Amino acid sequence: MPEDKSRPPQDRPWENGWTLDTTRTPGTRRLYLAGALAVATVVACVAAISATSKGVDEPSKTALDERDGLISFSSQPAPTVAPQGDSGLSSVSPTPREPRQQGADPTVTVTGTPKPPKSTASKGSSPKPRPAVIHRSLRSVNFPDRYWHVDDGHVGLDPAGGSEFREDATFTQVKGLANSSCYSFTTHDGSYLRHRDFVLRADRNDGSSLFRQDATFCPRDASYSGATMLESVNYPGYFLRHRNFVIRLERFEYSSQYLSDSSFQLVGGLA
Repeated sequence: MPEDKSRPPQDRPWENGWTLDTTRTPGTRRLYLAGALAVATVVACVAAISATSKGVDEPSKTALDERDGLISFSSQPAPTVAPQGDSGLSSVSPTPREPRQQGADPTVTVTGTPKPPKSTASKGSSPKPRPAVIHRSLRSVNFPDRYWHVDDGHVGLDPAGGSEFREDATFTQVKGLANSSCYSFTTHDGSYLRHRDFVLRADRNDGSSLFRQDATFCPRDASYSGATMLESVNYPGYFLRHRNFVIRLERFEYSSQYLSDSSFQLVGGLA
């Protein structure tokens, strides 16, 4: 049998003629193990990075392939799209609920700022509002039962009468032909009241500058409450007044008679 040359205790290597084996470098096995572990770690990291990059560069197919009739699903969530509305936000509307019972918690209603509905009519198609038509009758201050009245083309101061009188004593008040801040008056047949030879009469508009000025009168404050004096545009200082119950254009004078004869109340149309 071979001799059993057991290794002597290391604390006494010199006993029994045993000497240290110098053919193998101390710690070689441990170095091998550490190197293998490092290589395995590097390989695992490279594999993880490669898998992550592949997932980013090649997005998953989520759409329906209509040609092949196949549907594939992605693990990534679909993007959230804001509802249409102002600034991409929508108001929160409460769900209809039963009437709150006594002792129940109050409900909080969250709504957006209300806005008026938009018109469905196309731009520029909405009709412009027409100015209101003003019908006037002019009543004398010192003869309150008499009104301006057109008779045979002349304007007189006559007592109120029947339906025909009311129609001839009712005028449409419009913006002044020569000055929009003043007045012009039209009759029911489209004629204008204008002064000619210092007498007021009803004439057709001939389109001339003289006609526009003759048919324009500016309101002035009267000495009587609720009354108005009418001054001529082309004859400043001349006012309409009645003399012998005929409406005329005369120069202003400081007299009680003139002030009362030239003051008229613009009331609603008699017709």
